[in-house]
Amino acid sequence: MIPSIILTSKEQQLEHLVVVVSKLSKLPSSIFSPAEKKYLKDQVENCKKEVVSFNRLDYMVFAFFIREEKNTSKRLESCRKAGDTIASCLNGRKAARVAIFDPEGLCDEVLALAEGMALGSYQFLKYKTEKEKENTLKEIEIYSDPMFSEQRVAHLNIVLNAVAICRDLVNEPNSHLNATELAGEFEKMAKEAGAAVEVMNRQKLETLRMGGVLGVNRGSTQPPTFTVMEWNPADASNEKPIVFAGKGVVYDTGGMNLKPGDSMLNMKCDMAGAATVAATVYAIAMAKLPVHVVGLMPATDNRPGADALVSGDIITMHNGMTVEVLNTDAEGRLILADALSYAKKFDPALVIDLATLTGAAVRAIGKFGAVAMQSQASGELQMLSSSGFDVYERLVEFPMWDEYGELVKSDLADLKNLGPAEAGMITAGKFLEKFTDYPYIHLDIAGPAFLDKRDSYRGQGGTGYGVRLLFDFISKL
Repeated sequence: MIPSIILTSKEQQLEHLVVVVSKLSKLPSSIFSPAEKKYLKDQVENCKKEVVSFNRLDYMVFAFFIREEKNTSKRLESCRKAGDTIASCLNGRKAARVAIFDPEGLCDEVLALAEGMALGSYQFLKYKTEKEKENTLKEIEIYSDPMFSEQRVAHLNIVLNAVAICRDLVNEPNSHLNATELAGEFEKMAKEAGAAVEVMNRQKLETLRMGGVLGVNRGSTQPPTFTVMEWNPADASNEKPIVFAGKGVVYDTGGMNLKPGDSMLNMKCDMAGAATVAATVYAIAMAKLPVHVVGLMPATDNRPGADALVSGDIITMHNGMTVEVLNTDAEGRLILADALSYAKKFDPALVIDLATLTGAAVRAIGKFGAVAMQSQASGELQMLSSSGFDVYERLVEFPMWDEYGELVKSDLADLKNLGPAEAGMITAGKFLEKFTDYPYIHLDIAGPAFLDKRDSYRGQGGTGYGVRLLFDFISKL
């Protein structure tokens, strides 16, 4: 998976060492020679380097100088990226362990550095027959004076492991992860964490009249599933639960409105929302956070089968509303709408959905954040956005103005599943809002959930975007 972060004592024998300081004058005199200090001074002051390495043949020593940055979120992000750089070097040397020495007690910066090292070491090599480039880093040891909170380190390990699990699920090809198998993975996660779990099959979905999930599934040879994960500890601080809903389209061909060209290439990632929700509930339960949370993960593939939905079809949703299907490639909002309607049974304090929903979101803000919208939840979105900056999984709020809702009204049914080309990410959110009557936040994670090229510690492929964001948000509640 990824390296573990542990607290250690100064006396332990070290394999490799990273010294973290805020300025040259804070360098420990016992580690670097006068000549090395002179070299460090030149590299930092003249070459503007933040990470300087020394190869001592049988081990490496790195000096990491924290960037002078008043903006805390940017400073911590630079630490994560430096951690990825150091981890790349260590993995190249086939290192198994590294120690971080923190003589100044820079807890936030050092944990961000370790976080970047751990996440940057993630790989998905399950189907590689030759693994000569497999990363070897297994332990990141931290020595600091004063020592850090053991609980904080334990929670960080739990979250990073959850991110890795989420990445694994998103990177898994559809040939090995259909809707039933995805639900099986969710069950394993729930049981390991001590959370309650229920997997609803096609028969149960038919009983509940979930026309969105069943409609999208009509072209598939594989049955749909709807997984409910719940963590409700005895000491929960909230009377009403916080519900997460995630889009679980395990593969999206576009249905009868088949995706053109290479647009289908990475559509195994279209269940990233569901994977994020499951991994978040898993992390919250593993950390024993005193918060009642529920995860809703409808899952199916979207195929152009003999009985598949076609443009102009009208389906009846779980809440009884009718939807005219103008485009079968706007399927994610159909299965999410059923989940949002089903969420009402929990009388939630807040519902947050996550979905790789629209190309419009990607075109609007790219891979650097998620599109966010809210209804009756302005304060909650402000808190979530603050967490987004803290973990650098940032949000950009778009409006939920009533006028956008007019664009998804149908002449033949209550709603249509597609608005005009303009503001596509907003009309998708307005469509989903029609199935809510509670404080609601919609996150379109189409940009950051899956990356074609490596981006520092976020890696390549599935990023696990949203797990760190939601865990931080819940922790602060």
